[in-house]
Amino acid sequence: MRRALWIVLPITLVVLDRLTKLWAAKSLSLGIPVQLVGDLVRLTRVHNTGGAFGVFPKGQALFLAVSAAVAVSLFLVLVLARELRPFLRLGLTLVFAGAVGNLIDRAASGYVLDYFEIRGLFVFNVADACISVGAVLLVAYALWGGGRHRTCGQADRV
Repeated sequence: MRRALWIVLPITLVVLDRLTKLWAAKSLSLGIPVQLVGDLVRLTRVHNTGGAFGVFPKGQALFLAVSAAVAVSLFLVLVLARELRPFLRLGLTLVFAGAVGNLIDRAASGYVLDYFEIRGLFVFNVADACISVGAVLLVAYALWGGGRHRTCGQADRV
């Protein structure tokens, strides 16, 4: 049952990402915001040809290659590493699903379709949210020692 969860979760997230992007592509006009919560939260369709937050907008080929490398690497880790702690596996799974979602966009369109905007911050999508939450989980896992006991930076004694 547990193994099925780790197979179904990334598939579900990628499908959710694809469906919401298809909806945004059909329902939202490029660059024209639709207010959700006042002027703070809006739906604004943008085509991001660069990396996170639109950095390096002319780096489509680079980001396609990096997205593919990350997706393949995470897939291999998730499939081959049998004894990952659930917290670590969840973080890796979220980043993997997000990487695949955005990789599909980059390969099919040459850009990532973003549509959910928090005014003054950024515009993102489900895949971006997966990557962000997964990254936070991975940092938290690393900061709290990955479940291992650590005392004042000293190595564990056998």
